[in-house]
Amino acid sequence: MDQVLVSMAATMAFAVLFHVPRSEYLLCAVNGAIGWMVYLFCVAHGTGITVASMWATLVLTLVARLLSAIRKMPGTVFLITGIFTLVPGAGIYYTSYYLIMNDLEQCMAKGIETFKIAGAIVLGMIFGLILPQSWFNQLRKIWKK
Repeated sequence: MDQVLVSMAATMAFAVLFHVPRSEYLLCAVNGAIGWMVYLFCVAHGTGITVASMWATLVLTLVARLLSAIRKMPGTVFLITGIFTLVPGAGIYYTSYYLIMNDLEQCMAKGIETFKIAGAIVLGMIFGLILPQSWFNQLRKIWKK
């Protein structure tokens, strides 16, 4: 539960940094928390961090598109801020660190892992963006009933 709260706080801070309208801070934070919960669920069930990143990004992208339809905001408001917690920043750092320390074996291993996670995030976004926006607009109409 602590990780989910921290992911919400980090996502909200990122939303502030990116000048998201204040009325959307909480929804951005919730979207980031949903993505992180899916990630934790997948890792807990043995999928591995790359596959977990893809599933979390897919769910996060779908929620972002739904929120964008409901709130009549660009999807990037919710997608870019929500994806913040999934970006493999530590992997990039350790890849650079091992390169500087001349530990090429560790550098290569961490670099490949980081590249796979980044690719999984891209795939999750692509799969989530394939669906027509009209479907999400229909969900907005159902939501308002």
